[in-house]
Amino acid sequence: MAVIHQTVLKPTKLELLTAWLPSRPWYRGSAGPVLTKAGGFRLDDPQGEVGIEFMIVNDASAAYLVPLTYRGAPLDGAEHALVGTMEHGVLGRRWAYDGCHDPVMVAQLLALIEGRTEAQDQNTSDTPDHEVTRAYAGDAPIPLPTTVTDAQEGTELTAPDGTTLRLHRVLRSTAAPHLRPRQGHVAGTWQMPDGTRVQGLFAVLLTG
Repeated sequence: MAVIHQTVLKPTKLELLTAWLPSRPWYRGSAGPVLTKAGGFRLDDPQGEVGIEFMIVNDASAAYLVPLTYRGAPLDGAEHALVGTMEHGVLGRRWAYDGCHDPVMVAQLLALIEGRTEAQDQNTSDTPDHEVTRAYAGDAPIPLPTTVTDAQEGTELTAPDGTTLRLHRVLRSTAAPHLRPRQGHVAGTWQMPDGTRVQGLFAVLLTG
């Protein structure tokens, strides 16, 4: 299980995202967003090397899902996906990446959908997050995506057979009975700026 260190990050995650979010095609606001943390969860890397966090942040324009991975060294070939670097009070320099371009995060997200792993609390070590739900209607392993496409509506990870994992970067609250896409999903809760907790889809799996 990943260990959550209570320490100082320089710059902070929100500071990194303040600079990075306006460059994304799915971001709806303007330059210089004022971000607040709204929720999220973590996944464990079986090898214990990569931190995996699904952050949810609010600004005046929307709530955004930002999967991040944290590494102790640069990820080869992923320079385009680098969110930034930060100094961790315990682990030293960390490279933060858009997790949609990190094969470790993608593999663990598929494992979550299939039910082979479970979501972990964002802030507490070795504690499952039971507000994160998942479902999978298939009986075969989900094929690994080979292409990643960012668009105005979110990010799509597509396998050679056309199977697509669509991440909803701009989150919308949805009543529980409607959280049933065709092939699989991950859903959860987050906090609105007024303190209200809402639920919605984080990712959906669509067959080719």
